[in-house]
Amino acid sequence: MTTPAGSAPAVPEADADPALSVRGALRSPNRLKTEILAGLVVALALIPEAISFSIIAGVDPRVGLFASFTMAVTISIVGGRPAMISAATAAIALVIAPVAREHGLDYLVATVILGGVFQVVLSVLGVAKLMRFIPRSVMVGFVNALAVLIFTAQLPHLIDVPWLVYPLVAVGLAVMFLLPKLTSVVPAPLVAIVALTAAVLVFGWDVPNVGDEGELPESLPMLFVPDVPLTTETLSIIAPYALAMALVGLLESLMTAKLVDDITDTHSNKTREGWGQGVANLVTGFFGGMGGCAMIGQTMINVKVSGARTRISTFLAGVFLLILVVALGDVVALIPMAALVAVMIMVSVATLDWHSIHPRTLKLMPRSETLVMLVTVVATVATHNLAIGVILGVLTAMVLFARRVAHMISIEKVSEADTDHDGTVDTRVYKVHGELFFASSNDLIYQFDYVGDPRHVVIDLTGADIWDASTVATLDAIRHKYAAKGKHVEIVGLDGSSLDRLDRLSGRLGDGH
Repeated sequence: MTTPAGSAPAVPEADADPALSVRGALRSPNRLKTEILAGLVVALALIPEAISFSIIAGVDPRVGLFASFTMAVTISIVGGRPAMISAATAAIALVIAPVAREHGLDYLVATVILGGVFQVVLSVLGVAKLMRFIPRSVMVGFVNALAVLIFTAQLPHLIDVPWLVYPLVAVGLAVMFLLPKLTSVVPAPLVAIVALTAAVLVFGWDVPNVGDEGELPESLPMLFVPDVPLTTETLSIIAPYALAMALVGLLESLMTAKLVDDITDTHSNKTREGWGQGVANLVTGFFGGMGGCAMIGQTMINVKVSGARTRISTFLAGVFLLILVVALGDVVALIPMAALVAVMIMVSVATLDWHSIHPRTLKLMPRSETLVMLVTVVATVATHNLAIGVILGVLTAMVLFARRVAHMISIEKVSEADTDHDGTVDTRVYKVHGELFFASSNDLIYQFDYVGDPRHVVIDLTGADIWDASTVATLDAIRHKYAAKGKHVEIVGLDGSSLDRLDRLSGRLGDGH
């Protein structure tokens, strides 16, 4: 939802439409049914993901499953983006895996708790405001990279498997594609999961199922206080990983929140979402979980595929997850992985921004923006780390922007000038147009004729602005070069902050060379 400059912040759609608030959903049978079924579908999709992420982190599958439960339930209460799903994720697993491998579970949990503290502190300090500096091309690259990662994550379940897996996946995709054209009473992913599970059980087909992914827990999560010494040595071990976890988790969560804002045409509180992620990780740590952040795949299932819009679906996803793995673990273990693979492939197709890769769009789009998108996608897919991809994409955008702006200045040598009594030119006027900062002002010093110009030189900056000390230093250097040849430089045309910056810094930045 866009807001005109100078107007009040956009009002969240959940506030404008009572049916999209928790209270409104509880009063609307149709909306409540959508939220409940969406939560159930997400819970089913969370189970194999949480187990696989536990394996990446080097911990028992129960650590990932319990983390997904506590993250989802906690963030549904304290988070700032309704309907977004947070749980154990691959990005967090990759960051904290060395801690579990080298120091054990207690140190890993201590890292998760400290990471939650860092997230709360960073959010209170306003880190969410940095989202405004992420360009659209990076956001598009983020979305497309997610689609690729979601799809490639399914490939291990499609390689060296019984041939029956392939028709099962195809049938699941067909159900999810065709059923919404007939009815939306029940989410198509849930129908696909139930139908394929029933078919496998009825015909006795031997295909991989959820139970093959790892052992499901048989008890509820318990309060867990990590047994680590409270010393500076412990802090030196866990702090770097905790800070990395905090930054990766915040970046992924805030980017996902912005994506959901765009999909639902609503506004969300990013600062609250940031410290909510921290609180959720604190709770998760004290229940022995591996930590987590927003999950783009499950969020897309919840918001885009199932149509959920409130915190109810997020809360129920966590509750259903716990019920399914603890009370109904034997039943859940029978779900064929082909059904869940089909769901995630459909999610990847729905996530990809197909318009951004259409030949017509690529032809019209500036090459610099396409390059930024490609850098984001390639870096993310190569590292399997969304944070690295986004950071490299932003850095690429910054460099290309600086390079483009650096060449947007122009210098006009004005021919009209005063002459003295013998007819020689006494004054040369240069008019400078554009934005002067470190990148554009570096070339400025070479644009003047220090030898051929007359004794008096006027640099007219009416059409320019001074943005940093580098430009002031460049102007000082120009003055020194002319002074060394016995010539005087007068700078005119500045006002406001540009004039203030020149008056305050000129002559105080060194020798002018």
